[in-house]
Amino acid sequence: MSTTTETSAPVPAATPAAATPRVRRPRPQLMSVTPAAVERVKALIDGRGKPTAGIRIGVRTKGCSGMSYTLEFADAQQPMDEIVETGGVKLLIDPKASLFLIGTEMDYVEEKLKSGFVFTNPNEKGRCGCGESFHV
Repeated sequence: MSTTTETSAPVPAATPAAATPRVRRPRPQLMSVTPAAVERVKALIDGRGKPTAGIRIGVRTKGCSGMSYTLEFADAQQPMDEIVETGGVKLLIDPKASLFLIGTEMDYVEEKLKSGFVFTNPNEKGRCGCGESFHV
């Protein structure tokens, strides 16, 4: 019996291919804003009388159905805020509310008996009877 051993030539180390940076597609805006809402937000900011970074939009646990939308003046932008800029208006989205607001449209409606911002949210599973709160 004869024993043969094969010797293999050393395999050269793989050379890394030229690292091409990955092109990132632009992220879609978290939410959309109608022209009526843009005009109302501009009027609110102009009427405030002091420098404003924008309007902060969030979601709080409140109401019959569990959650409600919140709007407040933002004096400064926070590091984790999601920013929606449209029509010269800056909306700062609270990072805790981002998942609840994906795809939402913000509108401003004036009717005979009421006026206010209306949120059309595709993630809502239901609303309470008074319309002040929703659940996802």
